[in-house]
Amino acid sequence: MVEGGTSESRGIPASKQTVPVISVGERGADIVGFSSEAIQQAADQLRTKGGRGVIQLTPGVFHIKAPIKLYSHQELAGAGPETVLRKDDGISSRLLVDADYGERQLTVTDIAGFEVGMPVHVFDDEHINAWDVSTAVITSITGNVLSLDEYLVRDYRADEGGGVSTASAIVAALEAEGVAIRNLTIDGNRERNEFINGCRGGGVYLYDVRDALVENVTVRNFNGDGISWQITRDVTVRNCTVSGCSKDGFHPGTGSFNTLIEGNTASHNDRNGLYICWRVQDGRVSDNKMHHNKASGISTGHKDSDMVFERNRIFENGRDGISFRKEREANTPHRNVFRGNTIENNGTEGAGYGFRVECPVQGLVLEGNTIRDTGSGNQKAAIYLFSRDLTVTLKDNVISGHGEGEIVYGDR
Repeated sequence: MVEGGTSESRGIPASKQTVPVISVGERGADIVGFSSEAIQQAADQLRTKGGRGVIQLTPGVFHIKAPIKLYSHQELAGAGPETVLRKDDGISSRLLVDADYGERQLTVTDIAGFEVGMPVHVFDDEHINAWDVSTAVITSITGNVLSLDEYLVRDYRADEGGGVSTASAIVAALEAEGVAIRNLTIDGNRERNEFINGCRGGGVYLYDVRDALVENVTVRNFNGDGISWQITRDVTVRNCTVSGCSKDGFHPGTGSFNTLIEGNTASHNDRNGLYICWRVQDGRVSDNKMHHNKASGISTGHKDSDMVFERNRIFENGRDGISFRKEREANTPHRNVFRGNTIENNGTEGAGYGFRVECPVQGLVLEGNTIRDTGSGNQKAAIYLFSRDLTVTLKDNVISGHGEGEIVYGDR
């Protein structure tokens, strides 16, 4: 371990102070090895020495069996795109016996491949999304019974698709502050791993985190969301690229405040480029590219208010450029501003719109945007409003090329 690392991110205080650095990877590093165990050893060593420090990864492919867990005031830094964290092949089994709320064990039909220390993801047909999924780590194995370090959060029926897999995040920070993740590539090995929803995991996953930075990170082929942050404040995601994920590219949600999403690219994901989930407020989304995603470029909804979207390019997504999801009036996103964006040629998976507004928003401002179809015919209209009673402020937008005109109404 050496001294001399500095950090100047929003996530780690910019004091230029010297912090411990532990290198991991090739011969000559402080910890030699290309595995999640080697990286975790570095994080744990820093924690025992006060917590603060940098885990510096060398170039190479690191094999990830369990999530790398970062603690407060730690930075995980690669050497650039040539530092690759690749998820090992996943393991899964059906449940043999129901797994009940508050239990800390699972009885499975096939124990092969499971090991102590592995993460698990528990679900059934009814409980497979959002917070209905349980996550834990295997602490012991007896026969075909897995003992866990966490209590199950739901009842999982063996006769209704109950199962367990090693699907998990690749890099995670939980209940932490001042975390940074930079300059590396994450390969989710999607074809050989089970799905995990974005509330419980992602290529990068932040939960109950404050003052964090994810910068110059590429996430590809993750079976779930590329980068997910839940219950957070003051998170910056900058200059990252997410592609080929089975759900959304970027997923802020569950009460994430003062988020900055800047200079990123999300493309060729199976759902949305950017899925703004519940209660994402007082943030800024600027200078991003969202394209060739199978649903919308940006999807927003439940109480996602007081957000500013500037200078983004949203193009050739499967459905709409920007979608405001259906919500009851009390839960509608209000006072959002879209300024200087380019929204073009969306609707490639079936006709779409530049903006689709399916809820009674208040204070929506569209100013100085370019909204156009340049000949594809897929983006039917610039703006869809579900009701003629809806008031939207339109100022200095340049709109062209739509077969159905500038604005269409759902109650026409």
